[in-house]
Order: sequence, then C-alpha cells, then structure tokens
Amino acid sequence: MSFHKIGLALYALFLTNFFGLKLRGARDTMDKKSLRLEYSKVLLNRLKIDIEVENIEKIPKDGQYLLLANHRGIIDPLVIEIALKDSSIFGSWVSKKELYNSPFFGLFVRNAGGILLDRERSQMSGFFSDIKRVVKESGHSIFIFPEGTRNKGEDDLLEFKEGARIIALKNRLPILPVYIKTHTDKVLGSSLNDKNIEQTITIEIGDLINYRQKGDLELLYRKTFSNLH
Repeated sequence: MSFHKIGLALYALFLTNFFGLKLRGARDTMDKKSLRLEYSKVLLNRLKIDIEVENIEKIPKDGQYLLLANHRGIIDPLVIEIALKDSSIFGSWVSKKELYNSPFFGLFVRNAGGILLDRERSQMSGFFSDIKRVVKESGHSIFIFPEGTRNKGEDDLLEFKEGARIIALKNRLPILPVYIKTHTDKVLGSSLNDKNIEQTITIEIGDLINYRQKGDLELLYRKTFSNLH
C-alpha cells in the first residue's frame, strides 16, 4: 500500500470519527444536516472529487420523501448530501448492521441519523416501526439504496428489494428518485491511486413518483432516467 493510500485512510478514519463525535452533540436536525454536509465536502475535497447535479431544479426545497438512489460505492451518501445542500430535506439513512458495528463508520452512522436494518432478524416489523416513528415523530425523510447492496458489476442497476415500496406506501411518502451516473467506486479507486487526479461525479435528479402509482418500483425508477433501460 502506498504512502498516499495510508495517509488518506488515516485521514478518513480521523475525520469520520471526529464528525461522529460532533454529530453526537448536535442539538437538532438542521445541525446534523449541516455537519453531514461539512463532512462530505471536506472528505471529497481532500479526494479532489467534484459533484455535478443534473436537473437540480427537481430537488424539492422542503418536505418529506423516500429518496431512492442506486449504489456503486461507499462515498455515495456523501454525493447525495452535497446534491441536497440547498434543500432543507433531512433524511435518515437506512443502514446495514455491518455499518453500525464498523470501527470505521460506526460512530458516525449511529449519530448521523440512521435506521438500523438487520436482515438476520426473523421479523422485520421492528424495522418498519422504526421507519414510521422517524417519519411521524421526527419529520424526517428516508434515504435508501433499494438494491440492498453495492453494485460492483457493470449492470446499470441490481434488482430492487421490496422494502422500499413498503416504506413509501406505509408512510405515504412521495418518492424522490436519484441516479448516480458515475461509477463512484472506480472514481474513489483512482483518487486513492493518484494524488494529483481531479474528477467529477455526475448525479441526476428524477421527477417525483407518487407513492400510489401502480407498477413495479424498479421499472418506474428506470423510466425516470433516459439512460436506464
């Protein structure tokens, strides 16, 4: 491993836990949003990665939504935070148990406003109850990667899990589709391998989808974006 990679790994570990502690002391939702945004900007700036948002005018200024995004890399949440920087939308990220228990990400994820998804549970009723509580009592949106895992292949999308549709219906949340067009894992790899490279990640915002709209959610998502088939 190069000195550049080691240096970035140590810096990212420090930054993630530093902001994790700051998030623990955040007083309200907008404080958390501000800290999540600051963290995203600082880390992506260190990696020399810019974010370009297509159809930025389609991002609502406020309200509650189920944000759906494809998932290609570990920096995807940072990309979305920056895309939403001028909106007051605050989302609780649906996060896997592995992230909650991670020595790298755990402190940040637990304090940033996350909802634990434990697929080893025999019953998912607790998870959906947590979602409802966050939506009704806290007034948050829900942010989720409906593929359920990172897409490490070359296909545009993996098959969507059913949970996203259930969340939208049970909580009457309009669906905000987001498509990260750039392969973010490859971008991150290039940044780790070359300290001088400057890169841009492009993210596209789609039209809102009514939670009552009939049809397969994955197909509705695909139809929103012209380059998905």
